[in-house]
Amino acid sequence: MDATDRLAAIQEIRQLKARYFRCVDEKDWDGLAAVFAPDAVFDHSRGGSIRDPWTGEWEPPLPAEPILSVGREAIMARIRGVVEELRTVHQGFMPEIEILDDRSATGIWAMSDQLYDRAGRLILSGSGHYHERYERGPEGWTIKTTGLTRLWVVRGDGARP
Repeated sequence: MDATDRLAAIQEIRQLKARYFRCVDEKDWDGLAAVFAPDAVFDHSRGGSIRDPWTGEWEPPLPAEPILSVGREAIMARIRGVVEELRTVHQGFMPEIEILDDRSATGIWAMSDQLYDRAGRLILSGSGHYHERYERGPEGWTIKTTGLTRLWVVRGDGARP
């Protein structure tokens, strides 16, 4: 892959992830489903915990078994179950995208999110990083694996995890 093709691939992946964030917030379930590979895997294991940067401990502790959604349909059911009744605001920025070859890439995205109930009360505000793998198929780039590692979470009541 030459430099121009590499830059084009990076831009396509940036647009893919932007579409992910927009579709979650707009509740565009068909658009959101299209960003995932049919056999994608979403690791939710670290999304509810934060790692203390000084001790390395997770609060609350990570689950003994990974919490995975396997396949596009399972991922969509999980996401809808969490955010369908909430107003969400997601932002992704500062991507580190590495093109591995013409069909695969990795990426790390800094992110922040806020989740509100229907009355406008803050449920959660957080920040962290998405760690992802992408694959390019006949329809273009899709998310093959993803997982969120949180740096900070504040619950609507001011409590941390």
